[in-house]
Amino acid sequence: QLQLVESGGGLVQPGGSLRLSCVVSGPNVDAYAIAWFRQVAGKAREGISCISAEGGNTYYADSMKGRFTVSRDNAKKTVYLQMTKLKPEDTAVYYCSSAVFLVQTTCDLRSHFDFWGQGTQVTVSS
Repeated sequence: QLQLVESGGGLVQPGGSLRLSCVVSGPNVDAYAIAWFRQVAGKAREGISCISAEGGNTYYADSMKGRFTVSRDNAKKTVYLQMTKLKPEDTAVYYCSSAVFLVQTTCDLRSHFDFWGQGTQVTVSS
């Protein structure tokens, strides 16, 4: 079983940037693709981005392309989400999650993700 812990959230002004981190612990971390999701209270969870287990392939929801960048450092067992040009509508709780894919060079936000972090709050406001 994996444990995922997000950090890096906070209050930022519109147009600002934040980098979220997801530290992953447990067995065979390198075998898991990691995805970022976000959720606003009372609304459906929204997929943001996904990075393959070996880190070579990244995927983004269409609405997230251009402002968000996902990366991972398998030596540090950490996945990052760099967010730029933040808008008030980006305010949400951000979660990272893990999944294993048969093809380790792929990832799919529509798949079932097994383990989840506790989330980190991002608030974009002036």
